Amino acid sequence: MKIQEIKKLTKSEILKNIDKYKKDLFNFRFQKVNSQIINPAKISETKKTIARLKTLLKGKQNA
Repeated sequence: MKIQEIKKLTKSEILKNIDKYKKDLFNFRFQKVNSQIINPAKISETKKTIARLKTLLKGKQNA
């Protein structure tokens, strides 16, 4: 997700996306262990997206 897309989301949408990306990350880890992952860069990209979402969520809670 791009930063502009993330900034437009509401708190509930951010929480839903965090859950979705955590499930994706969980599946990517299993694929990595089983040597079935096609694009290993997706793991780090997913982690960074989760961090961005959590950072924005924290900022919206403080505002």
